[in-house]
Amino acid sequence: MSDDSRVPFETHPTALETAPAPLEMRPRRGVSLFWRTFFFLALLLIGCIVAWLQTFRALEYEPRALQSAQQLASLVNLSRAALVHSDSIARVSLIKTLADEEGLRIAPREPSDTFRLYDVDSLSRNVSERLKLRLGGNTIVAREVNGTPGLWIGFTIDGDPYWLLTDPSRIGPVAGTTWLIWLGTAALLSLAGAALIARLINRPLKKLSFAASRVREGDFNASQLNEAVATSEIREVNIGFNRMAQRLSKIEQDRALMLAGISHDLRTPLARLRLETELSVADPQAREHMAADIEQVNAIIDKFLDYARPDHLQPEEVSLNQVVDAAVFALGSDANTRVSVNIPPDTIVMGDAVELQRVFSNLLENAQRYGKDPETGIAKVEIAAKAKDDFVLVKLRDHGQGVAPEMLEQLTQPFFRGDVSRTSATGTGLGLAIVDRAIARMGGRFALANSSTGGLAAHMKLVKAAA
Repeated sequence: MSDDSRVPFETHPTALETAPAPLEMRPRRGVSLFWRTFFFLALLLIGCIVAWLQTFRALEYEPRALQSAQQLASLVNLSRAALVHSDSIARVSLIKTLADEEGLRIAPREPSDTFRLYDVDSLSRNVSERLKLRLGGNTIVAREVNGTPGLWIGFTIDGDPYWLLTDPSRIGPVAGTTWLIWLGTAALLSLAGAALIARLINRPLKKLSFAASRVREGDFNASQLNEAVATSEIREVNIGFNRMAQRLSKIEQDRALMLAGISHDLRTPLARLRLETELSVADPQAREHMAADIEQVNAIIDKFLDYARPDHLQPEEVSLNQVVDAAVFALGSDANTRVSVNIPPDTIVMGDAVELQRVFSNLLENAQRYGKDPETGIAKVEIAAKAKDDFVLVKLRDHGQGVAPEMLEQLTQPFFRGDVSRTSATGTGLGLAIVDRAIARMGGRFALANSSTGGLAAHMKLVKAAA
């Protein structure tokens, strides 16, 4: 649908490609409350797990390093004492026994040996430093000697250098595979708990949001919330919302009943007044004026009833062509009113046929009354429509003087009339308010805009019927 502030109206549907800004604006979609709560709880729980793990590592680090260094130092000292205090024949048997039973290998250290120091992480470096303090500064702790991996400890026996090869698992990491499994399990359980908590928090809010939307649409019966929930705060909110919905429903019923009663009570004396006027007033001109006044009062009552209709209705497939043709036909054959229609054949929308015809009748009446060309005095009205995605965009414009920009938004407010209409009409100011409300009831949108070539344009966005 075109923006009349930039592009003149064309009767061809291509003028409806871009809807005016009020119809196309959409609220920015943010993260739902469920995901916000889930992410917050997940971040909090993961932070707690990481803090716990770091605390555990810090508390176990020093004892593990000290214990590993003491065990390795004791192993070296015992091996050295056993070799020193045994004769040469028993020494060979002892070395073989240590290799078979304890997994220890003792070999002479040659000057040509190549090795890589055992400095894989802070724990291994700490253990190496403690071993040097206990066994002497010339002690070497290596993770590979002559290409053979393992935990190699270089020490001396009576000045002769030796290598002691043992299992590297004697210096184990603070957290091994078992700890990783437990950490992953804790993380998964934490995320599952966060999702459950977020869902429990989000569920009553979603129900409240749905109930509020139904109240907004006028469906008070479908907006009842559970008043027996276990959580006291949510129970109080539900009870308060239900009481509010019941009160609004009662107010709506009272309003409809009151207006229906007023309408009934007023129409009867008006009918008598008209009959008495036609029978008792001799002057034809006075009789005609009095009848016109009575018809105007009847029309005002109809406007009030139209505006007070219930908000909720069941949409059905409606032929837009037939509705517009009926509204144009009801306008009558006024020589000062010219209506041109350009709607694709078989354009079907979702709504209520009576409501939709009332919409176009009000718009045509408004254009006929206020949209006359200042030069010719003829009200030229143009109606065009075009299907776009799941909607049908409709544009109805006149060639009048238009409306001051600051008054556009106020035209759809009940009982508001612009300066021009105040001086030239005796209506209620409900016509455009009825149009806006009726289109909203049918799931559409309505907006007004001034045309760049003069006149006022009414833009409607109606729900397209499924093919």
